[in-house]
Amino acid sequence: MGTRARRKQSWYTQTLTPLLEGPMDPEMQEEGNKKERSWEVIREWFRTQKGSSFSSSPTSFSMSKYFYGNGSIPPARRHDLRLLLGVLGCPLAPIPLLNHPIHHIRLKDIPIETSTAHYIIQQYLAASGCLKQRQKCGAKNMYATGSVKMICCETEISRGSGKGKNIVKSLGTRSQEMGGCFVVWQMKPEMWSLELVVGGNKVIAGSDGKTVWRHTSWLGTHAAKGPQRPLRRIIQGLDPKTTASLFAKAQCLGEKRIGDEDCFVLKVCADRAAVMERNEGPAEVMRHVLYGYFSQKSGLLIYLEDSHLTRVQTQEENEGGCACAYWETTIGSSIGDYRDVDGVLIAHQGRSIATVFRFGELSMQHSRSRMEEFWSIDDVVFNVQGLSIDSFIPPADIFDR
Repeated sequence: MGTRARRKQSWYTQTLTPLLEGPMDPEMQEEGNKKERSWEVIREWFRTQKGSSFSSSPTSFSMSKYFYGNGSIPPARRHDLRLLLGVLGCPLAPIPLLNHPIHHIRLKDIPIETSTAHYIIQQYLAASGCLKQRQKCGAKNMYATGSVKMICCETEISRGSGKGKNIVKSLGTRSQEMGGCFVVWQMKPEMWSLELVVGGNKVIAGSDGKTVWRHTSWLGTHAAKGPQRPLRRIIQGLDPKTTASLFAKAQCLGEKRIGDEDCFVLKVCADRAAVMERNEGPAEVMRHVLYGYFSQKSGLLIYLEDSHLTRVQTQEENEGGCACAYWETTIGSSIGDYRDVDGVLIAHQGRSIATVFRFGELSMQHSRSRMEEFWSIDDVVFNVQGLSIDSFIPPADIFDR
């Protein structure tokens, strides 16, 4: 009873450590001081990359040799993998879901861009089968398994030479492809759970409808600040109704050709109040925007792109007086291979390309890392028997220091 009492007390008094949506320091192992250092790790990541790229030693950061003779994973490969999992493992959508269904939105007295977007979303719901199979799109729960392949592409470091020119150096070529798998559970739009394993490292994330959290072996458990938002992996063709709800207040920007498809482009932004709730310490979220590209021919979502910009106050030395740094993470996902699952079209393949761009306000220095993910869905099941809200309870250690 004493243990339960202490656990209950910490439930109400413990401040949750924010979940990062960007690169993380792979060597940060300490359990203590995570809240204080949560955004410092981004600055350390850049310093590590910069120091490695301009080192005089040709073997200081070799990306071509990943395994030593004893079979252990060298720091370079471990760094790449954890950067991949930090950015592409379980990113969240920019905005929370609406409480009311998309088909209940009133079109009276709204801008033409919004009403056009609403029409496109209705076409998307019809094309995916949700208007005929609402009992499936409104299923009580969903289960999906899939496979992933991740690649850390070339990282570019640039800095001023002091003579009006920039020195740009690249760190190797494409890294070794790392494969893995994932399992996603969803109960209603606001409750979900994800387990992702790549290269022997696991990321576990979930939401109970109130708290979004993530756990990794090298950083422990973190909780996201701000309003509860859905998992981006779910809106990449797995749950058409949730995707439609995200674009309920979108604006139609016009048309654009993606590959061989003419598409309507829809844009939705996180409002300022919701963005400010996600601020933490020296880090300020400036904007988070989501773009959806819907095929004019099929009506289906074929491309998804979001851009997340954060400003971090810095106290860097010998950096030309740069007082703050900006981190912009852009993820573009091609979505395809739609197949019928109980009357609903579910995307079974896709490719995501993420770019992490770091630049200063006054300095000419910048770094850019590019990474790719190829994913495929192996199985999708609606209304799994026995799944309950108890399956989405957050781990107890998010309330422990």
